[in-house]
Amino acid sequence: MGRTVRGARVLVTGAASGMGRLYAERAVLEGARAVVLWDRDEAALMDLTHRLRREVLAGRTSAAWGAPPRSPSSAGGAPATSVLPYVVDLTELGAIAQSAQAVRKELGGIDVLINNAGIVRGKYFWEHDNGEDTRPTMQVNALAPMYVTREFLPGMQQSAREARIVNIASAAGTLSNPRMSVYAASKWAVIGWSDSLRLELVQQGYEHVKVTTVAPSYIDTGMFAGARGPLLTPLMTPEYVVDRVWRAMLAGRPMLMLPWTVGLAKTLRGILPTRAWDAVAGRVFGVYDSMEEFTGRQ
Repeated sequence: MGRTVRGARVLVTGAASGMGRLYAERAVLEGARAVVLWDRDEAALMDLTHRLRREVLAGRTSAAWGAPPRSPSSAGGAPATSVLPYVVDLTELGAIAQSAQAVRKELGGIDVLINNAGIVRGKYFWEHDNGEDTRPTMQVNALAPMYVTREFLPGMQQSAREARIVNIASAAGTLSNPRMSVYAASKWAVIGWSDSLRLELVQQGYEHVKVTTVAPSYIDTGMFAGARGPLLTPLMTPEYVVDRVWRAMLAGRPMLMLPWTVGLAKTLRGILPTRAWDAVAGRVFGVYDSMEEFTGRQ
């Protein structure tokens, strides 16, 4: 896909805040042909849309990310970028289908899909309400990426253009953790589905459509306010994570775990007996206590 998304059609879910906003900004700065913003928060979505159209587009004076000065990707030669907002409730299958149809009618399809939207409930399982907590967590985190991808994947498969799908999972999808039971379940589902999809595309000859599964530890976006990073796993800045994800996406990297301790923990969990791992995770790394002071975004 090259070093930028210049000329591509990019869709970001959960675009109005946090990392979603950063993905959208980066796509615009690199000269994407269109940046489609999906979020349920209409006020925040329109605020971002107006800012991207007014300030970011007008102020694009430097070369696109990764491009040398005065290259064809520089600001002077960058194509116009359309910023298209859609108010979408990802818990509603009908809303996803209708919005996807509108996007296809407007743009013909999508080249880069970033399934970024997510929610978390930091409670013991028995404190979850089925309707208010468990159902929306599974709908937004696990089902929505599948639904959204299913809407746009056929167009990606039929196109000769390079395509990318980024699915934001979590380190919680690789390890069990108290007060994250439902969230962990949703992210385990994302990892299993996302990497299986990657293999299916390769097996069936659609290698121009590459899937990147992302499993980060705690990110300082406010979503995990109060959470404490385990040993050697500090809270990461959104900017750092977005940069790493973006590079992995462009390269078509299958899996990205951040930081390196996530991969280490996954390996140890696989080779140690359960009781031994519980002792290491709980007493040494502090994983099992990391959500004790969780408050979340207020």
